Amino acid sequence: MKRILTGDRTTGKLHLGHYVGSLQNRVKLQDEYDTFIILADIQALTTHFEQPELINKGIYDVAIDNLSVGLDPNKVTIFLQSKISAIAELTVFYSMLVSVNSLRHNPTIKTEARQYGYDDLSYGFLGYPVSQTADITFCNADLVPVGEDQIPHIELGRKIVRRFNDLYGNGRVIIKEPQALISDTPRLIGLDGNSKMGKSLGNAIYLSDSVEDVNKKIKSAVTDKNRISVKDKGNPDICTISKYHKAFNHEEYDNICEMCKNASIGCVACKNDLSKKINLLLEPFRERRAYYEENTKEVRDIILTGSQKANMIGNETVEMVKKAMSIHI
Repeated sequence: MKRILTGDRTTGKLHLGHYVGSLQNRVKLQDEYDTFIILADIQALTTHFEQPELINKGIYDVAIDNLSVGLDPNKVTIFLQSKISAIAELTVFYSMLVSVNSLRHNPTIKTEARQYGYDDLSYGFLGYPVSQTADITFCNADLVPVGEDQIPHIELGRKIVRRFNDLYGNGRVIIKEPQALISDTPRLIGLDGNSKMGKSLGNAIYLSDSVEDVNKKIKSAVTDKNRISVKDKGNPDICTISKYHKAFNHEEYDNICEMCKNASIGCVACKNDLSKKINLLLEPFRERRAYYEENTKEVRDIILTGSQKANMIGNETVEMVKKAMSIHI
């Protein structure tokens, strides 16, 4: 069985952008692949090192979000990044194979540095893609379901793996070169219509939001600003709600766009219809979330059991890597 590695930084609850970007594929593929879900608490420190209490809470939030969307703990391995020594070791080894220049020119690093207002980047922030390569390869993953913004990281990781195999493989593949899996909706725009949906941007619908929260947020979402009244014809191409219909109400998307263009549906009715669809999607998530929030000891056991399994696999990988690098006695 081929292997998947994917996961999330533990900086808070996950939102619909995470769901369509990666979580949806995780659930879909859990029966076909040996699936590993990383709770990336060390990488959370790259931006939240001054908020350790947030990261600790985020470990449970992110684990429960993954479980609530339908990931089966009997089928997938959910583990904590900081408990896997192989990831730390591989990060050091890989850091020898990548230039600072290539890290500085990574477009995702540039974008996130601007987003957080970082002028002087920390070593950990700049080296995030190196750490991510270690995350993926400690278990020799074949496939990585990711959002569109993570593609530059994956490509850099593939280069690191190729360089490692060229240097130390002696004609053999020691570390597998991972493939990215992009979803049908690789980037979901935020409620403000100006950027992607993000935890820190205040423009997200969370998987844990109540019916009332969803209704309120969608009601305030940006639509076609040129459409003042119901009688005005709309432009779905510049409407945030239209993009959400495409992602969460695909069967009716074309019809809704036509009605918008012909002014036969108003923005209020369009938003109400979307709210119903999203709440219908989230309802089973809320039920599973309620169970795990009442049974956090079970969540802890799932994480610790998964971490134990991941450590065993990681130790085998590091042993193989050290032998290939001739630093093994």
